[in-house]
Amino acid sequence: MLGKALSCDFLDADDFHSLSNRDKMRQGIALTDEDRKPWLEKIQESLRKRLLNEETVVLACSSLRKQYREILRGSDPDYKPGSYTSCKVKFVLLEGNAEVIAARLQKRASEGEHFMPLTLLQSQFDLLQADECEKIFKISVVLTPEVIVNTILEIEA
Repeated sequence: MLGKALSCDFLDADDFHSLSNRDKMRQGIALTDEDRKPWLEKIQESLRKRLLNEETVVLACSSLRKQYREILRGSDPDYKPGSYTSCKVKFVLLEGNAEVIAARLQKRASEGEHFMPLTLLQSQFDLLQADECEKIFKISVVLTPEVIVNTILEIEA
């Protein structure tokens, strides 16, 4: 919905995972930083090409740790580490508790839309870092998609 509202492409970071990463997750094995690095670098390359062409793009990505977001911020050729407000790569954290996220994950998995089992959800919450200094916009995931999109559009205006 956000991509449509901004008249731009929408990318799902899950589409950038290697087969081995997908297989690991299907087996309930949490990815390591070593597993994630090539995945994040592929995303970074895709974002960089779009930014160099002055395109806007929306990416859904579980960039849970600051170091992962730094790789994605590196898509902006002008980014200087720590200069979060001037970076062209912006982050929105859809906040929700484990129960809400678990229900959504189960629904997606039952519809064949996701490969990560529910057993890995806690490992995701354990990795989550959202430092205030990064100026990550946070919004509740329990709001309607329309309210979420409109709120994001308001902060970007």
